[in-house]
Amino acid sequence: MMTTLETLLSNLAGLVWGLPLLILLFGTHLYLTFRLRFIQKYIGTAIRLYFVKEKKSSGDISQFGALTTALAATIGTGNIVGVATAIAIGGPGAVLWIWLTGLFGIATKYGEALLSIKYRIRTADGTMAGGPMYVLDRALNFKFWAGLFAVFTALAAFGIGCTVQSNSIAILMLDTFNIARWQTGGVLALVTALVILGGVKSIARVCKALVPFMALFYIGSCLVLLGLGFATIPATIVLIVKDAFTGQAALGGFMGASMLVTMRYGIARGLFSNESGMGSAPIIAAAAQTKNPVRQALVSASGTFWDTVVVCALTGLVLVNTGVWNSGLSAPLLAREAFQFLPGIGVNVFSLAVLTFVFSTLISWSYYGEKALEYLVGKRIIFSYRILWCVMVFVGAVFSMKIVWDAADIANGLMAIPNLISLLLLSGIIVKETKHYLWEKRLDEEGT
Repeated sequence: MMTTLETLLSNLAGLVWGLPLLILLFGTHLYLTFRLRFIQKYIGTAIRLYFVKEKKSSGDISQFGALTTALAATIGTGNIVGVATAIAIGGPGAVLWIWLTGLFGIATKYGEALLSIKYRIRTADGTMAGGPMYVLDRALNFKFWAGLFAVFTALAAFGIGCTVQSNSIAILMLDTFNIARWQTGGVLALVTALVILGGVKSIARVCKALVPFMALFYIGSCLVLLGLGFATIPATIVLIVKDAFTGQAALGGFMGASMLVTMRYGIARGLFSNESGMGSAPIIAAAAQTKNPVRQALVSASGTFWDTVVVCALTGLVLVNTGVWNSGLSAPLLAREAFQFLPGIGVNVFSLAVLTFVFSTLISWSYYGEKALEYLVGKRIIFSYRILWCVMVFVGAVFSMKIVWDAADIANGLMAIPNLISLLLLSGIIVKETKHYLWEKRLDEEGT
């Protein structure tokens, strides 16, 4: 029964992540990049906005709080285990496709955040609600597609944001410290409950404290590993670039079919990591205190820069440069093996990094799923949803890895489709808002 389910989900994931979705996703990244005159060049401006407080502006949490909560959701096992999975299946070339997905995905993250803020609403209890479901509904009157996006988001949340996270850390804790998977799941469920039952302000407060530490800690560790293997980095980069367009190192196959596998896993894991085009991060961006949509859109877009252009790239370089990518180990153990090159402390450093990544993602993605359900049925079941979330944290820890990852891939892909369509249809509005506030230097102007 379990084998049949694994096969079914694997085939369905391959169908969802076929060439049409790869073209739609990467094509949207490229299209918005050119229409927005390479919005990536404003990353420095976005970083400066981190430190501007806009308490008088509409919103529930600060711009930096929204960013760190979004980063908490995106900097998770996708940055470590997801990259390792892409390399293990797609070969070293997957690293380049992950990186390119992030680089061009900055434009898509900017666009979806801008629209989500522009079309957000204030609910009856005074809190903000926004995201692609409100964009599809209010801007395009695509109520059916808005509902579908919300359904896919609620399902994806239990995959990418919940069961995948607890599953990865449970496997790691069992293999590294011989801690039973049910014990890891139980502790994670309890600690997650302590945070998410307090709502978005509680989540943002924890993320603001945790995210900067965990990101700097992990980046520093990767830089040390690359420093130790500095001599082989040029050859590693050549291998990654060459394999990205042949796939031969991964499968030993012919150019074309194997390259498609490399692209598929690179782009899919890139999306899994940075979520650009998926429509999840704009849900928290819509809660931010901001003078106008462009300010928070810039801040939100910078999350993709940190998540993929920096963190995922470093992970990929470490995995390939240490040579562990070709060891045949499973993805969580593959990443752990690379950190063994840190003498004496490698396993502990890796375990701490994964644990903090997992926990931050668990609490942040609970909010995305919550807002999707709120759009569908209102606030009446939110408390029950939060309890169910904690239960699924435990369930994910003891479930099959293959099933969990394939189910997450399917939900992610289905989420992305209506969101990407709305971005393409509303790209004119994105350009118009950008021209008014950014290109004409009105970034400090109050807007809607």
